[in-house]
Amino acid sequence: MDDIFNALILLSNFVIVPGVAYGSQLAIGALGVTLVYGILRFSNFAHGDTMAFGTMATILVTWAFQSWGINIKPLPTALLALPFGILCTIALCLLTDRWVYRFYRRKRSAPVVFLIASVGVMFVLNGVVRFIIGPNDQRFADGDRFIIKARAFKKMTGLSEGVAFKTSQGLTVLTAVVVVIALFWFLNRTRAGKSMRAYSDNEDLALLSGINPERVVLITWTITAALASIAGVLYGLDKSFKPFTYFQLLLPIFASAIVGGLGNPLGAIAGGFVIALSEVTVTYAYKKFLAYLVPVDWATEGLVQLLSTDYKFAVSFAILVLVLLLKPTGIFGARTA
Repeated sequence: MDDIFNALILLSNFVIVPGVAYGSQLAIGALGVTLVYGILRFSNFAHGDTMAFGTMATILVTWAFQSWGINIKPLPTALLALPFGILCTIALCLLTDRWVYRFYRRKRSAPVVFLIASVGVMFVLNGVVRFIIGPNDQRFADGDRFIIKARAFKKMTGLSEGVAFKTSQGLTVLTAVVVVIALFWFLNRTRAGKSMRAYSDNEDLALLSGINPERVVLITWTITAALASIAGVLYGLDKSFKPFTYFQLLLPIFASAIVGGLGNPLGAIAGGFVIALSEVTVTYAYKKFLAYLVPVDWATEGLVQLLSTDYKFAVSFAILVLVLLLKPTGIFGARTA
């Protein structure tokens, strides 16, 4: 029986808990993508680098707080700096809209024109972030690293494996729940949220009803910037911050949004967990897990790993292709632009 418990603990430590945490990060990121697509009607390819910018701003403020001796231990100081990162990202998104997207919106350009413009914004942001903070890994997490430590768990239970639950993972899941509840409450209960939904459903009818389109755009970018910053900081705390990694995150984030149904907030959340758990499950090495469950004679020399972690984004791509071939509208159905 102990072997079964040990195997389950291993699976929890390396597949289930990391998958749920990563899925929460992707879900928050995908919500930003789906909001822009659903309301502003274009695919924002600059979203990954917007996340990087928000995280960079948060890291710079975090470093300043740490140098001044300001902290909120046992929690990471980055949580204290996050509001400043969000404000910087909101300013960035509003300025980008004013300098880039507003021109095409007034010309009523096709969605593909906005998409191409967002690719340009993506490369500019990528360069700006690398210039300011550098291209290398940056670790900014402080405070207590674990909520549950493996050594303490093993000592308490006598098992060979111990449950390890990182603070960043707990914060990620808790923050994701709060963000999702707050976002759905805003969209369904507030006047501004209902205006956004009306604008998304029928722009012409919304304008005839007296809804101010510029106000809708402003609120949309504000929420998108906040979601991008939160997702980016949570990912950075859980792993580390590297600008190119956030550029790569664009694939699983878009895959999450499309798998769930592009333009559908519920779909973005579901898609995030589908992509994350698939990536983690396929790239985990099951050698030690199986050693607890099968006879010693059946032990293998290999890692029992379907794919190397180097190819984890290939999992996102494969799922994306399959969904586009079998159910192009996604799990919950996409919003048509």
